[in-house]
Amino acid sequence: QVRLVESGGGLVQPGGSLRLSCAASGFTFSIYDMRWYRQVPGKEREFLARISDTGDSTNYAGSVRGRFTISRDNAKNTVYLQMNSLKSGATAVYYCNVDVSGNDAWGQGTQVTVSS
Repeated sequence: QVRLVESGGGLVQPGGSLRLSCAASGFTFSIYDMRWYRQVPGKEREFLARISDTGDSTNYAGSVRGRFTISRDNAKNTVYLQMNSLKSGATAVYYCNVDVSGNDAWGQGTQVTVSS
């Protein structure tokens, strides 16, 4: 079955950087777009970024454009989210996501805390 495992979260100071990873298995990774979202308790999950199956096309939410970069390595079945210039408002659980033939799959998430 589809499995997504996020990692790389942690505590970072405002202005710092983190790189999240999402290891995928159970489906043909290289033919699906991948997405990153985040969620703060009590709020709706927020779209952050999307990358096409080949990695040639990316889209970003306005709130992170220019600071976050999504990328993928199809040989490793992994998608990444490089996050720079982190703000305190970025504290959330970060999730990767894939829609495999109408089945929406999510990982367990990784906590990112931005605090001094």
